[in-house]
This record gives sequence, structure tokens and C-alpha cells, in this order.
Amino acid sequence: MNTRKLLLLLTLAVLIGAFFAFDLGRFFSLDYFKSQQAAIEAYRAAQPALTAGIFFAIYVAVTGLSLPGAAIMTLVAGAIFGLLWGTLIVSFASTLGATLAFLVSRFVLRDWVQSKFGDKLQAINAGMAREGGFYLFTLRLIPIFPFFVINLAMGLTTIRTWTFYWVSQVGMLAGTLVYVNAGTQIARIDSLQGILSPALLGSFVLLGLFPLIARKIVALVKARRVYANWEKPKRFDRNLVVIGAGSAGLVTAYIAAAVKAKVTLIEKHQMGGDCLNTGCVPSKALIRSAKLLSHIRRSPEFGIRKAEAEFDFAEVMERVQRVVKDIEPHDSVARYTGLGVDVIEGTAKITSPWTVDVTTTEGTRTLTTRSIVIAAGARPFVPPIPGLEEVGYLTSDTVWNLRELPKRLVVLGGGPIGAELTQTFARLGAQVAQVEMAPRILIREDPEVSELVTQRFRAEGVAVLVNHKAKQFVMENGEKVLIAEHEGQDVRIPFDQVLVAVGRVANTTGYGLEDLGIPTTRARTVETNEYLQTRYPNIYAAGDVAGPFQFTHTAAHQAWFATVNALFDPLKKFKADYSVIPWSTFVDPEVARVGLNEQEAKERGIPHEVTVYGIDDLDRAIADGEAHGFVKVLTVPGKDKILGATIVGEHAGDLLAEYVMAMRHGLGMNKILSTIHIYPTMAEANKYAAGMWKKAHAPANLLAWVERFHAWRRGSAQRPAATVGNEADAKS
Repeated sequence: MNTRKLLLLLTLAVLIGAFFAFDLGRFFSLDYFKSQQAAIEAYRAAQPALTAGIFFAIYVAVTGLSLPGAAIMTLVAGAIFGLLWGTLIVSFASTLGATLAFLVSRFVLRDWVQSKFGDKLQAINAGMAREGGFYLFTLRLIPIFPFFVINLAMGLTTIRTWTFYWVSQVGMLAGTLVYVNAGTQIARIDSLQGILSPALLGSFVLLGLFPLIARKIVALVKARRVYANWEKPKRFDRNLVVIGAGSAGLVTAYIAAAVKAKVTLIEKHQMGGDCLNTGCVPSKALIRSAKLLSHIRRSPEFGIRKAEAEFDFAEVMERVQRVVKDIEPHDSVARYTGLGVDVIEGTAKITSPWTVDVTTTEGTRTLTTRSIVIAAGARPFVPPIPGLEEVGYLTSDTVWNLRELPKRLVVLGGGPIGAELTQTFARLGAQVAQVEMAPRILIREDPEVSELVTQRFRAEGVAVLVNHKAKQFVMENGEKVLIAEHEGQDVRIPFDQVLVAVGRVANTTGYGLEDLGIPTTRARTVETNEYLQTRYPNIYAAGDVAGPFQFTHTAAHQAWFATVNALFDPLKKFKADYSVIPWSTFVDPEVARVGLNEQEAKERGIPHEVTVYGIDDLDRAIADGEAHGFVKVLTVPGKDKILGATIVGEHAGDLLAEYVMAMRHGLGMNKILSTIHIYPTMAEANKYAAGMWKKAHAPANLLAWVERFHAWRRGSAQRPAATVGNEADAKS
């Protein structure tokens, strides 16, 4: 820190220290003003300009030094100078003082903050560059945080000084008016009855309503600004247009039709989206076939001397397609048309906040609509690894076209999709190498979860290659080879096919977002607020395209909020609720989770207790030959409130439902323990986990007294054995 900055800091420290050391704050109380009101008003009458100048200077000093007292001074301004002059003096004094505090913060701290935290502040800096003035205006208009905090925080950003000044002047004016007006009434209080005067009560009502009114003003200003360049139709053909017929789009259309709205659903590819055609349904069908083969290979475990299976990979894949066809009617055009949805198979493009062009084989037409829901889904992310295009690759979208089993398969990615397909193809007979650059697969789960799954994979012949970074794909002597870096050394992995499963990226291009200036997030999803609204309040996004969770069930969950908000705002709207989001990875052993796991709780510093029940102890699991895995529950220390649960084992996703319901409705471990579970079932694992929690929280002192009570009822004078033993230990 240079000399000038240090000198300024010392000066400010002395001034602020003096303020508190000499208790100058006593002069900024309403009681002090009331005691001096007559003298102050007499001085103002004799020297109006000087009084205004002194008051102005003190107000600038107080706000410039971020001292307490500005609110009282604003009330006093109304009492001394009246509404007009009081508002004028405070408006300019507060803005000048705020700007001085802003400049001090910028001069002393901004360079250091930006250099140290610049990477974390990129999004904030970009937002300030784009709409800094509006952000500041919103903060000024809705005084949730103290204004002095805003002054100092804004000094650390890249907003221009002139922008800060004039936006603060305008943004604080409404609040200044309310406070000064209240001050004009306070000046007239002479008795207890004065407190109940209609004018004073009206001022405090304004103070209470101000944040609500301000929010409405901000919403209106923002809406007018964002819609300024668009011409709104006088009438609309539809209440809602939905782009994309995956899980989010189908549920949105279904709900809209159910509440009798006129809704159009547009799909350019396949009804049902990824889940039906290339995701959940085909993958689970293939996993089921592979699991049957694994059970046949384990026949000696079940007392069957020998069992064999003959199969053709092509026939297995045809079965997968039959399963898709059997479920397809649930998501078909015919079904949704019957429900009252106008289904169009074509390509959509948003051309204005209220119009969508649809191109079909018959041409292009324009639809007008009050609201739009974007449910365009996501696609597999393909990293730009040199040579990948040349050797060719599969993704979770295209792997279903295979009819010949790859002899050697490389799977890039250790996440849920990569792990599921790794184990499935290994069980079908492929030699699989799973390549993951992280230290372990399923990195979002707790380490022991990853270890259990890794052990099973390796036992089934999978080469789990963690800490391996894919660098390049090459052809060597007619053979495909992946060159990966491991601990600074190149590792060569020959293969016949490579399956890229390193994540999914939202579909945000090709249907008009760019033309409307609808922004995306750093995660490359459509940027939405808590109501799932985009930049335009009547355009919503739901499902994979919106994030943050890319699951079929969360897409359907978001769809409800998007639909209700789109159809009933401004009468009523709801914030999307992500408080209890479950998910499952369908490997063997299955992994399911809801809420926090232990590694997240530690990273976020959330106090917690951990209860673990090993499923190897469960009767049904032993009988089924599936005695592996565990139930792990995080609870609030000393309480039975559930923070999260992880289950690893057979049917983990099904077992998790009990914890999902418990968390959603505020039920704790005691409620689970007191619920009857059928014997023998896997679901008993949840009850036993609750029992272990209860045992760890048994009231030891109470039980000691209960033991004495039972001894007394037996007519025994002997004290509890545990108590006697403890005393003997103490004496020894």
C-alpha cells in the first residue's frame, strides 16, 4: 500500500475513532434534537443560509465517513427545513457524501480486491459493465442493505463515478422524500396524542410500504426498458407457446391444458426428448439386460451349479428400442392432442417477446402468445481433444445405434452417465477402460461411495483409470489409440470405440435467444431468476436448458413453476423450490442421494452428525445375495432433523423416497423409527439407520434413573450395576 493510501486510512481512522471516543453519536439522536429543537429553529430563522450550509456540511461528513446518524438527520431536515427544502438539502448532501465514501473505497481497496479476487468477480464485473447503473438504482430504491454498505461495495466495482453519482441522486430521492416527510410530522409532536396524528401515521405507513412500492416500480421500469424496442401485439393467438417436448416441455403443456389455457407445443425432433429416446428409458432397459447377465454369472452364489446365457448384442439393442416404443405413446402427439394441446412438429424461432415463427414441411407461420416457455433440453458435451473427430466417437445420443458390441471400449468420463454405460458394456462382454481426469469416479459423491463402485467395477473387469487426462487420439498401424497423461507420463490405451460421456451442455442456440439478447450463465444455461423468468418477464426456461440440475424429475418440477408463473403472473407467482432434490446413479451397487452429503457439509462448514447403517447386516439383503452398501444420514447436531441422505445398495433409488418425503415435509429420524416397515424388505434399512441414530442419542441419565425404578419395582435395594461400576472405577 502506497504512502497516500496509508495516510488517508490513518486520517479516516482518527476521525471515526474520535466520533466514538467522544461519544458524538449522542448528538444524532431524536431525543437530543427534541431538546434543542426550539434553539435550532430560532437560529435557522435568524441565519437560514448558514444553517442550511452547516447542516449540509455535517450531513456530507456523516455519510462520507459512513457514520451512524444519517437517518435521524434526514428526519431532522424535514423538521427544520420543511418538505421541499429538506428534501433538496438531503438529496444533494447524501449523494455527495455517498460519492466521497465510494471514492475512498475505490482509491484504497479496489485495486487490491480486484487483483486478489478478480477471477471470482468476473461475473460481477461483467454485470456491472452491462447494467451497473440499473443494479445500483435497484439497490437505492429498495433499501434492504444500509446505504453506506452500498457506497463502499460499489467502490470496489468497475462502475463509473459519474454513473454512481447521478443514479444515487435519482435512486435515493424516493426514500429521501418519505423520510423527510416523516420528519415534518415528527417536528409537530408535543404530546403523546401527537404520535397518533393521521399525518404522522401516514408517514410511517409510507415508510412501511416503501420497499413494496419500490419493488413494483423497479419491476415496471425494468420491464419498460427491456420491452422498449419491441411492438406488443394488441391480441394473442395463444396463452402459452412451449419450445421443446422433453420432460419439461411435456409437463408444461400438460399443466397449461389442464387449466384450460390455449397452449402450443413445438418439437423439431422427437416427442419425449432425450429421456425417452436417448437417455433414461433406453439406458435403463440396457442396464436391465446387463444386470440379468451378471446374475447368471453369479449363479453359484445362489446354489445353482451352472447357468449360461447365449445372447446377441444386436437383439439386446432391439429390445431396448422395443421398450422405447412401448413407452412412446405416453409422450405422443396423439396423447397430447387429446389432452387439448396444439402440437406442432417443426422448428421454432423466437422473433419477439410475444411471437414465435414455426417452420414445418408446409412452410413458416407466426404464432402470437402472451408467454413462452423454453424447454429446449441439452446435448452431450464433446471436448475439443485433438484427433477425436478423426477416430470417430459415440455419445449417449448415438450409442443406441450400435448393433455390434465393441471388443475394446474406452469411456471418457467418470460421472453418472459414464459410470452407468461403463458397467453395462462390461457386463455385456466388452473390455472397458474408463478414463477419468479426477482422482476418483462419481466425484460429487462421498469418497467411500466412489470406492465401493470402483471396487465392483474392477471386480467385473473394468479398467478404472483415474487421474488420467485425455490428451490426444491417434491412429497407429491401423489401430485407434488414446494418449492420456497420468502422473506426468503418457499412457497409450488402444481401443475400437470411444464413448464420450463428460457431461451435457444446454441447447441455447438456433431458436432466437441471441437476437433477443437473452443471456446465458457461466454454466452455459439460460439465465433465469428465482421465478424461472429470463431477461423478458414473459419468457421462461425450464429443464436442462435452465439448470442447475439436469434430471428428468427436476425438469418436471421446474415445469410446474414455469407454467403457473407464465399463466398467472402478475396475479400470483412462485419461486422455484430446490430445497429437496434427489437423484440416483443406476450402477451396481446403485447410488442415490438427497440433500447434503458429508463432503459437501464439510466444504460448506455446515455443522452435522453422521449416522451410518451397513446394509450387509440387513436380513433381506443377505437373503437376496446383495449384502453390500450402506445408508448414510446427515442430521443437525443433537436433533433428528435430516440434512441429507446417501444410500448405496440394491434399489437405493427406491429406498431414498422415504428420506425425500421426510425432508420435504419436515419429518425427522424419530418419525422414520416409529413407522412400521414390512419384514423382510430392503426398506427396513431406513428404520435401522434411524435406530442407530436413536441409540447414539439415548438419554443416558434418564435411562440410569429408569434402571433404578425397575430395580425398585423388583424390590431390590441394589443400585444399577453401571452406577456401581462407575463408582468402583473412580475409587480405584
